[in-house]
Amino acid sequence: MVGIPSVHESPFSTPEGRRIRDEVRELVPLIREHAAAGEELGCLPPATLDALHRTGLFRASVPPEFGGYALGARDLAEIVTAVATGDGSAAWMAMIASGFARVMLTFPEDAVREVYSRSLEWPGPVVASASLFSERIQRASRVPGGYSIPSGGKWGFGSGCKHAAYVVVGIEVPTGPGSVLRAMALLEKGQYEIVDDWHVMGLRGSSSNSVRTTEEIFVPEQRVADLARMPERLDQLHERYQGLGYQLDGRGQMLIPALETMAVTLGMAQGAFECFLDQSRRKKPFNLPYDTLAATPSVQVAAGKTHAMINAAECLLFGRADHIDRKAQAREPFTAAEESAIMMDLVHAGNVCGAAIDTLQLTLGSSTVSVRNPIQRFARDVRVALTHGSTRLDPSAEISGRHLLGQPPFTDGMAAVPGVAKAAETAQVAVPVPVA
Repeated sequence: MVGIPSVHESPFSTPEGRRIRDEVRELVPLIREHAAAGEELGCLPPATLDALHRTGLFRASVPPEFGGYALGARDLAEIVTAVATGDGSAAWMAMIASGFARVMLTFPEDAVREVYSRSLEWPGPVVASASLFSERIQRASRVPGGYSIPSGGKWGFGSGCKHAAYVVVGIEVPTGPGSVLRAMALLEKGQYEIVDDWHVMGLRGSSSNSVRTTEEIFVPEQRVADLARMPERLDQLHERYQGLGYQLDGRGQMLIPALETMAVTLGMAQGAFECFLDQSRRKKPFNLPYDTLAATPSVQVAAGKTHAMINAAECLLFGRADHIDRKAQAREPFTAAEESAIMMDLVHAGNVCGAAIDTLQLTLGSSTVSVRNPIQRFARDVRVALTHGSTRLDPSAEISGRHLLGQPPFTDGMAAVPGVAKAAETAQVAVPVPVA
């Protein structure tokens, strides 16, 4: 960012986290240079993927037991933000690799070891997911030693699937009259094909394609995890893994992916602002008698306002990240009301960033609609990021508002993910929640 840093260095950041962040910042020109190629490919171009891999970015949330760093919330927020100043899709891959690690670690130990033993050499997110928490998932059947998934099963929004060695999908297995097991199944590359259906307005380089089975496949027992038990297993991660990132309770763990998703929007707003300053100094207004856009009062006002908006969003996101790390360090649990309030703060900050990017584009005018101008890509990418089901503004506000107004919550905290609540319902068991 231009001028003095808006937020001080955090006491919760680590030397390893700062190293990765600073190395990523050095890569921003390269990331931005190759972003358009990523849109054409529908995934990250090799130059971007390899450069990010060398920083250790994709191991940021891998437990130390498997050669990773298990970084805390503040480190992760700063790293994802740094990537996003270059390209939102690249930052989305960083978020997927880090955020989904928490879900993957709730699998049986054999599956976790199998996946993360490959993380040292694997370039990119080693595991992705598709249609995992959706209420509509694919049927499977119990067979000796595991589960059988029929040909033709399809799962959508598999962000990172073109880069991953594995994909986790949702399955539904009948277990008796009126009882169904909803579970997560780990599929290895070769058991599925990637569908060419990610034709969208933004985040085109995130490879969020669907995946499908083209023949019946077998998934062994150790590669399947009961979705209804995910909250309980998340709550136990601190007993299994070291590192600040895993000293949180289950609700805290679920806040990390939301924090990283909104950090993507923050980084894009910062990147768009950098481009705005550069272009304002070089371009002339269309119908006003100033030498440059930078000399135009209305552009100066927009610069001041959007800079403050982005700084405010950064303070809110990074402040909440510090709060999460503080709770992790003290091993303090989150209440459901606290989780919903923090989630709303994160989503609000992301929407402020989206509004700032909109203002920057409208202020510069028609030059920003050229596909050669990175601002149009930031504008499209942030709009897609803010439509993500788990972090949309009004639903997040309603969930938080119910707590604030003393209304009964829809669900108790981290089970608000639709698929998890549905899994508990269909299995006819209660979702375990941590004691507040």
